[in-house]
Amino acid sequence: MPHNFKIKNNKKGFTIVETIVTIFIFGIIMMGTTLLLRNIFATSRQQSTQIDTTDQARKVANSFINEIRNCAYGVDGAYPINQAGDTQIIFFSTAPKGNGTVSRVRYYISNGILYKGITNPSGTPLAYNVNTETSTAILSSLSLGVNPLFYYYDGNYDGTTSPLTQQVNINQVKFVKINLIVLKQVVQGSANTFTVSGGATIRNLKTNLGN
Repeated sequence: MPHNFKIKNNKKGFTIVETIVTIFIFGIIMMGTTLLLRNIFATSRQQSTQIDTTDQARKVANSFINEIRNCAYGVDGAYPINQAGDTQIIFFSTAPKGNGTVSRVRYYISNGILYKGITNPSGTPLAYNVNTETSTAILSSLSLGVNPLFYYYDGNYDGTTSPLTQQVNINQVKFVKINLIVLKQVVQGSANTFTVSGGATIRNLKTNLGN
């Protein structure tokens, strides 16, 4: 006597619709994760860049302070300060080489970048050949607007005194300040800035030696 057997298959698989929905959800999760990681890395890079730029601005300000403090008469008898402009200053200082040599120092801006040029004396008698100046870019992303980079003060400067107005009489200058306004983020359209400033009295031109 024949027997009929019915085999019941309890195994269930994904339907095409379920598979498509699963793939779609997985794709959204992966895209969200990718965007999140990209934003995290971008923010990290921006913060690192900002820290590096801040440190560089402070180094520039400290170097300038040291150089202007050690301003001296040139080996050719030139007055310690040669030019005192809003965005360019030229002076003589013993600080760059550190061995007593009086170098000609020039800070200037070109295309939003701050440069420092150094000319060491040469020849017999010693003189400054500006054609031998060595210029180095020391700070980018300046955002000065209409603000001067350099401020000049006479011997009465007490921290609140107004700076000398242009055109500055170099014979009146006894204190010089640098004011660096730099973009926080080097990206198109960024307007957020930070400021690093500092200054020093020119020792060789100081008249109030008792203070």
